[in-house]
Amino acid sequence: MPIFALALKSLMNRRATAALVVLSIAVSVLLLLGVEKLRADAKASFADTVSGVDLVVGARTGPIPLLLYSVFRIGDATNNISWRSYQDVAARPGVAWTVPLSLGDSHRGFRVLGTTLDYFSRYRYGRDRNLVFRAGEPFDDLYDVVLGADVAATLGYALGDRIVIAHGLGEAGFQKHEDKPFRVVGVLAKTGTPVDRTLHVSLEAIEAIHVDWRGGVRTPGMHATADEARAMDLRPKQITAFLVGLENRVAVFGLQRWINEYRREPLLAVLPGVALQQLWDLMGTAETALAAVSGAVVGTGLLGMLTMLLAGLAERRREMALLRAVGAVIKGVDLVMRGTVDNAFCAVRPPGHHAEPNRVMGFCFFNNAAVAAQYLRDYGLHRIAILDVDYHHGNGQQDIFYERSDVLTVSIHGDPSFAYPYFTGFRNETGRNDGAGFNLNLPLPET
Repeated sequence: MPIFALALKSLMNRRATAALVVLSIAVSVLLLLGVEKLRADAKASFADTVSGVDLVVGARTGPIPLLLYSVFRIGDATNNISWRSYQDVAARPGVAWTVPLSLGDSHRGFRVLGTTLDYFSRYRYGRDRNLVFRAGEPFDDLYDVVLGADVAATLGYALGDRIVIAHGLGEAGFQKHEDKPFRVVGVLAKTGTPVDRTLHVSLEAIEAIHVDWRGGVRTPGMHATADEARAMDLRPKQITAFLVGLENRVAVFGLQRWINEYRREPLLAVLPGVALQQLWDLMGTAETALAAVSGAVVGTGLLGMLTMLLAGLAERRREMALLRAVGAVIKGVDLVMRGTVDNAFCAVRPPGHHAEPNRVMGFCFFNNAAVAAQYLRDYGLHRIAILDVDYHHGNGQQDIFYERSDVLTVSIHGDPSFAYPYFTGFRNETGRNDGAGFNLNLPLPET
């Protein structure tokens, strides 16, 4: 039998164990790839939050805090920057575009961002991907609002719905601008960035809802209705931060130095890519934890596989012993037939004389004597005899050759009425059809 066919039959004989091993390996690999993909996607998504922006400018603070509140909408700015300072930077030679950002209000836990229409055309994420409207259009009226995908999905808003913006941050938002409600005119497509959790309004709208507020509270005795606010001068006085795009990126370091040395007020300009990497390095513990999870997954899978292999090791050892016994018989036949030796004695245990063609019996898995006889037939011999002397009748050999005349089976054994296997080995069992007369049973009487 070819080695691969034998291996396949052995595998099929233990198909349940083999299937569990394969399943364990598959699950381990799947978990490993899943964790690694999660780690890689988390890092890529983190780095792709904003792209195509050369500088992020805000009040002087650290690069990471500036990035957190201006891009990720996390935390608060230490200070705002004046509109005049923003205009000075926007007017610098080599500056192609700027997008102002004004933060500080919220709606049911989601940040409200005041900006200009350029935000929807200039903001990039991922690999230079544009913001896309899933429904509606950019804000046009003073009290229009554009929702991020998660805001619309979480709060169940649709085009035309009315919402009220709250002053400050937090889920509750006790101080609300109820006198100046906004109308939903657009919903952005999913981006996987903080844009999804942001409400976008115009800078003029931010000014309008605060015309009768001072120091974060409503001014007593002063109230301007929504229509009255439309007639006021709504030019921004302050913003939180702004994004800068250059005509030539070679000039980025020069502009960054100029902004950082700006004399009118303390400003800070950071390269978003560098700041993002610094932020990710600061969060390196998370990456290390994910790598540790990956290692634990692999270790768990290998441990499970090893456990199943060890559990089947005893069975495999017995199987290998059986195969070696069969191999010893075949080797003995080869040595004799090739003239290497005159005779051969194979000390194999068990001898296998109870094993039938399709059934294991009496601790016998392979009928070694029958294998030897059949192998001799392959050498061209036509007259072969098997002499079996054992207290138990060799029922396997008898069953295999019972209808064949090329192998004579002789068995000397105990009385089958008292000795295993009980149901066979009587004198009248002499063969059938072509094998009639070629099976001789010599049961000995019990004394």
